[in-house]
Formats: sequence, structure tokens, C-alpha cells
Amino acid sequence: MVGLVELARNGLVLGAVYVIGQILYNLFLHPLRKYPGPLAYRMSVIPRSWYQLQGLLPFEVDKLHKRYGPVVRVAPNELAFSSPQAWRDIYGHKKSGEEEFPKYDGVYKIFDWLPTSVINADRQDHGTLRRQMSHGFSDRSMREQEPIIGSYVDLLVSRLRDAVKVNSSQNLREWYNYTTFDIIGDLSFGVDGGFGCLANSDYHPWIKLISKAIHQNAIIQGLIRLGLRRPIGWIGKSGMLAENRNRAIVWEKVGQRMQGGERPDFLEGLLRKKEELKLDQAAVTVNATVLIIAGSETTATLLSGATFLLTTHPEVLHKLEQEVRSAFKSDEEITLSSVSNLTYMLACLNESLRRYPPVVGSLPRQAPKGGAMVDGKFVPEGNIVSLYQYAVNHDAHYWNEPYKFAPERWLGDSNYKSDQLDAMQSFSVGPRNCIGKNLAYAEMRLILAKIVYNFDMTLADDSRGWLDDQRAYIVWEKPALNVHLKPVVR
Repeated sequence: MVGLVELARNGLVLGAVYVIGQILYNLFLHPLRKYPGPLAYRMSVIPRSWYQLQGLLPFEVDKLHKRYGPVVRVAPNELAFSSPQAWRDIYGHKKSGEEEFPKYDGVYKIFDWLPTSVINADRQDHGTLRRQMSHGFSDRSMREQEPIIGSYVDLLVSRLRDAVKVNSSQNLREWYNYTTFDIIGDLSFGVDGGFGCLANSDYHPWIKLISKAIHQNAIIQGLIRLGLRRPIGWIGKSGMLAENRNRAIVWEKVGQRMQGGERPDFLEGLLRKKEELKLDQAAVTVNATVLIIAGSETTATLLSGATFLLTTHPEVLHKLEQEVRSAFKSDEEITLSSVSNLTYMLACLNESLRRYPPVVGSLPRQAPKGGAMVDGKFVPEGNIVSLYQYAVNHDAHYWNEPYKFAPERWLGDSNYKSDQLDAMQSFSVGPRNCIGKNLAYAEMRLILAKIVYNFDMTLADDSRGWLDDQRAYIVWEKPALNVHLKPVVR
């Protein structure tokens, strides 16, 4: 018994010595020791992980930048940057022979037994996958997809017209999600009617599962930073996570799509070359999963943010109404092509992307072999670097009145001539930027134009504080967005 007590005591002492030694190393010997940041963050990863687990990390990093400047040490081995140059240095195209900043596996490859996807592939494999997937996002494909997308947006307007006859206050967060998930379901798997969300005015059970998986993945990323990768891997293999169930459904849908014929959708490019690229059903499944989440939740989030910002700034909404309603004589004239001429609409969407970025957090990379320069600062090999979109989008170094909703800043207004517009990169930059950027803009413009053309919008009193206390787990966790809709009489 005495021996066991002595062994436990010695174990505690050794553990304490190790922790103290690690803290001293992080403070005085670590390669990032000269970078500024709060003492607790420089000592341990615990503060960063705590804020991430609470869904508050992007806002905490925003505060840290305001205190410490454009580069801050947010963990012993992680730097957060805030500058247009950092976007280019970390994510931009590299010269021949230069190494890119590899993606941090703690975010992009949590479960290493899964096949490679376009989001976590190395430089060569990424290029191959992206070339094949780009067919589904080409100008030709967009023209072929226009009737499909347009039919869902028209169904959205029709369902809203019916709904407001019963209750003028509608939760547009839900309606936007119904629409974008139906569109992505059709364009990914060729499922007529998408997931049936608009038809049934309700979420498909799968959609709820996707939302749960996104939240869980954010929690998992925070736990991995605390050194819990091994138990997280065991849990993942056990099939207990929402992500496992989500992937099983995607597997089934992909199997059905692989039995179908050619179609102008997002998977056609991969399926056409699946033998040549050695893509089995599992590999197509992980890529389809990426497309579903990236192509639905983010678009719906931006439309929700834009609607809130517009309805809380009536003067901006009025200008947008004038532009849209004077540009078209009928619903039929509002198409993916024609909405590209709405300049004030684009400014409103860009300003919404700045104030309420759908991907609110970071896209972490690691410094390549031998280290690299980021915004004039040397970062030693292997250390994590990133920009937090919320922080850089609200940095007073690059934006005049950064917390003001001002679409005019995107139209050359002299009050915002000092703004550095390239500080905002909602779709990232470089060879791994979002492949669906053009489609996302077209889809957002079309949906918002149809809503503004057909309805007068007034924010309901119970949604006045919609932005207050929102948390972000990869994307925002949004409360109901209740808006009074009044059909426009013509």
C-alpha cells in the first residue's frame, strides 16, 4: 500500500514537472516566443481551446488583434494574422519551386482512415480533383443548371406567398435553408425536388444531421488541440458521431447517382473519370459531403445575415428595392444572368459578407519545411498560421467604420476611399479558393432579388437582437430570423 502511495506521489510530481517544463519552454525557448500575445495563450493551448469549445474564438481573436496588432500568438504553436498581405502569403499561389503552406490536419484530416477529398488533398491530388470538379461549376454548367436553380427559387416565392396568408411573420432562416439544401440536393445527386424541404416546408431529417455534424466537428477540433486526437479517432471509428451517420446517407445517395446517366451536376466530372483517377464510391462520397455542406449552409447563412442587416438599415433596403423593382417588369425577367447587372445588390452582398462572414473562423495552415515569411514576419517550420475572417473584416487598419453596414464602401464612396477591399477574402485566395464562388454569388443574387421584388420586408420585434450573443462553431449558430413579409401589389 505504501508503495502504491509513493508511486502515485512520484507520478504527480513528474507530471507537475513536465507541465511546468512545457510552460517554461513555451515562454522562453519556443520558436514563436518573440511574438506578442496574452501570457496564458503563450503558456498553453487551453485558453484557445476553451474559447473554441464555447463558440467564441473568432470574437476573442478579434479582441486580441485590437490589443496586440496584426499578428498575435493565440496558442504556443499558432499565430493569427490580420492583413491583406497575409492572405497572399499563406494561401496564395506560389512561385515554381516554392512550397505551399500545407493544411493543418487537426482541422482538415481529423480521421486519417477516410479517403482524400478536394479539401485536404496534397498539391498534386488537389489539382487533379479540382480540375474534374470544376466542370460542374463552369459557365456552361451554370447555364444548364439555371432552370433547376430557378425552379427552386420560384417555389420559395410561391410557398412564402401561401405562408404569409396565414402569418405575415416568417422565419427566413428556415426558408433560406430549405431552398439552398434543395438546390444542392438536386445539383449533387440529381434528386428531383432536392430534399423536399420547400415542398414540405420543413427540414429533411438529413439536414438536421448535417447541422449536428458541423457543431460536433468544431468541438472535435478544439479537443484535438488539447491532445485528444487518439480518443477522438476511436470515437470516430466506433460510428458514434453524427458525421458517421451523415456519411452513410451520402454513400447511399452517391451510389444511386453513380447508376444514373450524364447530368450537368457537381459530381459528373468526378464520375466521368472515376476509373482513371481510381475513385471508388468512398472517395466520391467524401467529396460529395464537402460539396453539400459548403454549397448550402454557407449560402443560407449569408442570406440570413444580409436580410437582418438590410431590415435594420431601412435606407439601404429602400435603395435596393428601387434598384431591383426598376430593373425588372416581371418575375420571369429575374434570372441568374440578369441579376448580375444589379450593382447595388452586389455591394449589399459584399458588405454582408464582410460584416457577417459565413465561415467566421480560420482556415489553418502550417509553415512549410524551412519556414516562410508571412507579412514580413518569419514563421518557423510546422507552426500553425491563419487569418480569422471576422477579425480581419473588422480591423480598423483596413476599414473605415468597420462595424458600420455601408454597401457604399464597395461603390467607390469617398468616405471609404482608404478601405483596403482585398482584406476581405470570403472565398479565400490562391489555388485552393472556393470552387463555387461564382455559383454562390449568382444564387445569392437570384434569391435575394426575388424576395425583394416580391415582398416588402420588416424585421419582427422578436428578432431585433438577432446578432446579439450568436456563437460560431465553424459557421454561425443562428436563432430564428422572423421577418414580416407583405406581398408587393402590381
